Amino acid sequence: MKDIFQRLSAGELVQLSDPEFVKVDELVARTLALTPALNAATSVDEVRDRLSEIIGRPVDKSTTIFAPFYTNIGRFISIGKNVFINHACSFLDMGGITLEDQVLIGPRVNLVTENHPLSPAERRGMLCKPILIKRNAWIGAGATILPGVTVGENAVVAAGAVVSKDVPDNTVVGGIPARVIRTIEPDQV
Repeated sequence: MKDIFQRLSAGELVQLSDPEFVKVDELVARTLALTPALNAATSVDEVRDRLSEIIGRPVDKSTTIFAPFYTNIGRFISIGKNVFINHACSFLDMGGITLEDQVLIGPRVNLVTENHPLSPAERRGMLCKPILIKRNAWIGAGATILPGVTVGENAVVAAGAVVSKDVPDNTVVGGIPARVIRTIEPDQV
């Protein structure tokens, strides 16, 4: 039988009453204990070091993260090189979050990989889908990226957008729900 994290990453419905959910609770407790030090950091290097501890692998020195930064687990976040994450972002990463190289994340951006079923009988369960932000994408201030979304290479998500569907490469999306506003010409890339 697959463990709870394998089931969650496979997109299976896992009830909060699942006997293995204690493993999730343990990771959340660990992250909650480490987060105050990250958010009290007084330098970008210190923020990077504290986030590296939370996610369980080094964040590249070319990457900049501004505190405060929030995550519920952290272990399922992968951050590339030359990434910039602005203030007050929240990453709910149980489904997995990947930021490829040169991604820009504006302030107050929410990346949410977790969801609940619509059925009231199953609503206390978790459904997770990964988020992938491809190379050189820019997520504007206050945008929310929902479970299962891929934001394409060089794409731009406008400030305040709520993205529920994949964003093609070289496009700008905006609105609620987000829709393609324009394309980015190759000479602009």
